[in-house]
Amino acid sequence: MRNLLALVLALAVPALSFAQDSDTQELSRYVMTDAALTKYMSAVQRLRPVAEQISSCGDEESAESISDVAARFDRSPAARSAIQSAGLTTREYVVFTFAMFQTGLAAWAMEQPGGKLPPGVSKANVDFYRAHRAKIDAMQPLDDGCGDSAEEEEEEAEEEVPEEG
Repeated sequence: MRNLLALVLALAVPALSFAQDSDTQELSRYVMTDAALTKYMSAVQRLRPVAEQISSCGDEESAESISDVAARFDRSPAARSAIQSAGLTTREYVVFTFAMFQTGLAAWAMEQPGGKLPPGVSKANVDFYRAHRAKIDAMQPLDDGCGDSAEEEEEEAEEEVPEEG
């Protein structure tokens, strides 16, 4: 889950708001499949060499929709090409990214005491996520070019937390 979060944060934007109902509906209808996961993982690998080109470091522009995030990828010919060469459109890549993130959070929530499936999240996607969790967690986050990697920032945050004694 940590790697997935790092990937989303590295590629998304500073302040993503899915206020648009059509985006929420699109995510709730999305069905995760083995084929889409394979293409997604290929796209992530192909994006590694160009990840800095799509970074949102210091970017004042915030995305308001899935289309806005896809447009960020489209503005980089190298990023667009990397995603398309894996068999996805930039929009499909973004939708899969956010569906996977949403599903991962739902799977985690359901594992908590008293946890239930959140509204708008597909149980089939949660089952898919759980079945493929090892593969998803093994994905290495992309370097966003913003300085510290997400793993380094997480380690630093853990070091700052005072231990109970």
